[in-house]
Amino acid sequence: MSAGSVFQEALRALRRHELPGEAERDVLAAMEAGRPGPLALLYAAGAEVGLGREVLLRRAAGLFFCSCAANLADDLADSECSYLEAPQQVGPGVQFALQSLCFATLAQAELPAPVLVEAAGAMVTAAGLQVLEVRTGAWTAPRFQQVAEGIAGQQWALYLRVLWEGTERVERAMTVGRSLGVAAHVAEDIRSGDARFHGMPEEDRRKVLAWAREAVDTVRREGLACLDAVLRTVEPHFPSPPGRGKIGEE
Repeated sequence: MSAGSVFQEALRALRRHELPGEAERDVLAAMEAGRPGPLALLYAAGAEVGLGREVLLRRAAGLFFCSCAANLADDLADSECSYLEAPQQVGPGVQFALQSLCFATLAQAELPAPVLVEAAGAMVTAAGLQVLEVRTGAWTAPRFQQVAEGIAGQQWALYLRVLWEGTERVERAMTVGRSLGVAAHVAEDIRSGDARFHGMPEEDRRKVLAWAREAVDTVRREGLACLDAVLRTVEPHFPSPPGRGKIGEE
């Protein structure tokens, strides 16, 4: 229900702009392609730190638009956008609409102007590193870490920074969000067999794994149930460190 509530808030935000029917259908298709995505975690991470429901839904909906824009950009780059007709022609306009919907929604979510400036800067970084990703032919640990920090770490740092504004957790949002994004990114590359990780030399893979485990420890120290639930889906994909049993065993 929590993820559904955020999606419904995003739908209301979209329909307030009264786009032409064809345009609204394309934006909605990109939103459907982006769900569930971060919906449930955005809601849970806001609720657990005590955000009021109205502010929580608006912030989470705005961030969901950002996530959908990033997802669409990635699908266009990989020629995997099967949910839009003529994606190379239509996709850029839909992405522009999603990014604009992000700011239109966040501007009504009780966020100070400096926070919106921070959010915009984080989006610029994430977009720039996505460009670097598609131009990389040979992966090394330093390049992997640079890209992962940008397209995953920076993105989740942005999400928690915006979501936790005005709460006692806000000072740790950037560190926790960046670590969460990094850990999830490494786990997904391992799970999916992505050449970004599996194509690196063994020593580079070890360095990246050690880095990801440090990120997991940072997230766990925050002591939030919603983040611990994410770690339970992340850690099983990490090979056990030398000299130890399965993840979680001493």
